[in-house]
Amino acid sequence: MSRRLFSGEWVMTRAPASWQPWLRLARVDRPAGFWLLMWPCWWAVAMASPGWPDWTLLGLFAAGAVVMRSAGCIVNDIVDRRIDARVERTRDRPLASGAIALPGALAFLGLLLAAGLIVLLQFNQAAIITGIASLGLVVIYPFMKRVTYWPQLFLGLAFSWGALVGWVAVRGDLSSEPLVLYLAAIAWTIGYDTIYAHQDKADDTRIGVKSTALAFGENTKPLTGLFYAVFVAGAALAGYLTGTGWPFLVVLAIAAADLARQLVTVDLDDPASCHRAFVANNRIGLLVFAGFVLGSLVPVTP
Repeated sequence: MSRRLFSGEWVMTRAPASWQPWLRLARVDRPAGFWLLMWPCWWAVAMASPGWPDWTLLGLFAAGAVVMRSAGCIVNDIVDRRIDARVERTRDRPLASGAIALPGALAFLGLLLAAGLIVLLQFNQAAIITGIASLGLVVIYPFMKRVTYWPQLFLGLAFSWGALVGWVAVRGDLSSEPLVLYLAAIAWTIGYDTIYAHQDKADDTRIGVKSTALAFGENTKPLTGLFYAVFVAGAALAGYLTGTGWPFLVVLAIAAADLARQLVTVDLDDPASCHRAFVANNRIGLLVFAGFVLGSLVPVTP
């Protein structure tokens, strides 16, 4: 998957100047997060489907990921606008810099939430209820960096919720399989967002904002490796419980090797290196999705 697809460079080069603050507020200039929110949804749809997943469902989850990730970023920026103004990486965000006023951001947030509701209402009733249940996590996440060194855990709880909604959208109810996948996705999110948080560790220390990057410190690589191992083991268990065929394990092994390479090569003191490793996790998401699809097409021998 191309670097340009995840860089959002086209926003700054092609969008009208008057649109750019709004697109940056919605993080259209940083689209990697859309995909990272989408992958657990797609994994669950593929895992729950007895063959090729329903492309309509996949499309709805892709649209929902774009809308709700944008809405979540606006909530985060509203809560953090004063902190963002003091952090090198975030000081030019539209709310922090004053390019967009708070009333405008709230109105935009309302439009996005309305669009998200429209998408959600296309699913079955059980999926609608499950999706609505995630809103509390979306609201509390921005405050967690003020009270705990584990805001990445709360991000994982919110970002991985799609694993539950995706399964329910296909099967109509919850069971142990999506719960295992959900826990695996949480571990994955903690891993990649810990690396992401290393970009801001100097500013976070100065301001007093907490993160797993600061909590793990020099032990970040082994501890992140542990979370990645939990992710791989959890995904493998979820596949086993659903009877997913052997191609899934082959592709999952490739994903595990890629995660190991990321950990070995990332320079935690180089923000650019941390960001590259963060974005590279979309390749992991694609591999796991492809594995679930291929595994569902191959009969499991007794």
